[in-house]
Amino acid sequence: MVELGGIVILGIMAQWIAWKLKVPAILPLIITGLIVGPLSTLWSHGGEKWISPIWNGAHGLFPGESLFHFVELSIGIILFEGGMTLKRHEIRGVGDTIGKLISVGALVTFVCSTLLAHYVVDLNWSISFLFAALIIVTGPTVIAPILRNVPLNRNVATVLKWEGILIDPIGALAAVLVYEFISAAGHHEGSFTSEAILQFIQIVLVGLSLGTIAALSLREMLKRDWIPHYLLTIFSLAFVLALFIGSSLIVHDSGLLTVVVAGMVLGNIDVKHIDEIYYFKESLSILLISVLFILLSANIDLPDLQLLMDWKPLTLFALVIFFIRPLSVFLSTTQSTLTTKEKMFISWMGPRGIVAAGIASLFGLKLASSNFPQAEYITPLVFMVVLGTVLLNATTAKLVAKMLGVTLETSNGMLLVGATKPSRLIAEYLQSCGLNVVLVDSNKNNINRAEAMGLKAINANIYNEDLSGNLDLNDVGVLMALTGSADVNQYAITKLKTNFGEHGAYRLITAEELKDVSLIGNDCLFSATDDYINYSEVARDYPVIHEYTLKEAESFSATLKIINDSQKSIPLFIKKGEDKIIPILITDTELTIEDGDVLVYMGKEVIQNEPKEVEETV
Repeated sequence: MVELGGIVILGIMAQWIAWKLKVPAILPLIITGLIVGPLSTLWSHGGEKWISPIWNGAHGLFPGESLFHFVELSIGIILFEGGMTLKRHEIRGVGDTIGKLISVGALVTFVCSTLLAHYVVDLNWSISFLFAALIIVTGPTVIAPILRNVPLNRNVATVLKWEGILIDPIGALAAVLVYEFISAAGHHEGSFTSEAILQFIQIVLVGLSLGTIAALSLREMLKRDWIPHYLLTIFSLAFVLALFIGSSLIVHDSGLLTVVVAGMVLGNIDVKHIDEIYYFKESLSILLISVLFILLSANIDLPDLQLLMDWKPLTLFALVIFFIRPLSVFLSTTQSTLTTKEKMFISWMGPRGIVAAGIASLFGLKLASSNFPQAEYITPLVFMVVLGTVLLNATTAKLVAKMLGVTLETSNGMLLVGATKPSRLIAEYLQSCGLNVVLVDSNKNNINRAEAMGLKAINANIYNEDLSGNLDLNDVGVLMALTGSADVNQYAITKLKTNFGEHGAYRLITAEELKDVSLIGNDCLFSATDDYINYSEVARDYPVIHEYTLKEAESFSATLKIINDSQKSIPLFIKKGEDKIIPILITDTELTIEDGDVLVYMGKEVIQNEPKEVEETV
């Protein structure tokens, strides 16, 4: 009881420490597991582990093959959730650089790692291939915490973000396929016979067909409301486990591929309640990862770690960081617009993540249980690469970014809370000025309309969701709450100001403030005569944004009065230069105006001076 409860407590504490220190969770998880596992034998009474998943084969928390089965099922659930994150539109939408990184770059990493593992560490070809497939992945759960704490310029942040997201399930799929192929081939070098190839083809066919059929079946069940809402998430868990087990019974070892395919299909079709299923699987994955990595790290024996205390594995680790990663990045970005310094930083940032470590442990256990030659190397080698790259990148990312000059100079992006028609119109204008603009709304229809206009939009409820981990908001420094609820607007600027209001957090005027101007705060936007209702009516009747070039001698307050008196237009911003946009506040009656400054307003055109018009496209 103490050991089992301790694992859960230690796992969640490690997650909390990772959040507090702003480092990838896998770092404290693996370190904690090593401390209570193999390293504890150095100081514990009798040389026993504090936490021992298996000892003497048939004893411990998970005696016999229990640990193997628990890991296998857990990885199946984690990979299913990971498969749901891979979207077709994301692959189509990424630039050539990211596309090449997850194709050419992954291939270069795979080939070079295989050769180096074989010739430097003297691993057999099968284990070398598997090791190479496992270290392709640079997962988003590792990259995201690093990027959140390093203000990178948009080019670098975008490349690293999407590489991590897209290559996560792709790398998992590659590792599964390589494992299936070498396990089908048998124990002996060069035994890739026709029988092994046939077994591999069966695994692929069953994985692809059964995964697709299962995903479509679950969609129909949800569409016809055959599952009561209170059983929705638990049923989906049972469904994934049944799919994994059923697939493995049909063709041995096909379960992992089947659940990855099922997750990918579900993530790319219209499925009722898919968000609830995803959030549940995400929370479950966090719990499983927390428990899993304490267990897996603790299960490593001291002799396994001593395998790494040799120049060959350390040389391989150095070559992975200083040769393979830079080679794959520079070959993938030969015709890109990235600068040499940006390529150098991307080359430096190659931390391996949870997928690599988890699958390595699973495959290491499976191969070791069947006495596969050199299988004992897989888990410690991959853990060395994971722990080493995460530790190195997490501690040096900010320093290296500053040295190479790839940090973000200013946080001039804007977050708009509320994605209604007027907000979408404003966001479209701001985006046309070259600013990073993101809309957030709990209404899915509003989000769909915003995305149809080519705008970045997040479907989230700000009351119960944390936006701080979203990489699209990395350079946001201005927050505008533009919903129809005064309470939501006030809550938004109170909750989100610290992370996203570096240069200001503003809201629409309330109905009470509209009636009594003495109540108007210094964070109220646009106009003292226009609350959300007027704001929406103007956007409905005149969905156009105009620009009026001001002159230094011109009275700013007089110009504002003309716009406000029209009752069909609302002042929005002062534009200085090409991309500096300053929101107009109700208290800004006298601003310092320079020749060439532009007054931006929405609604009916009331001042003519060669306006630039932006009409809503949807």
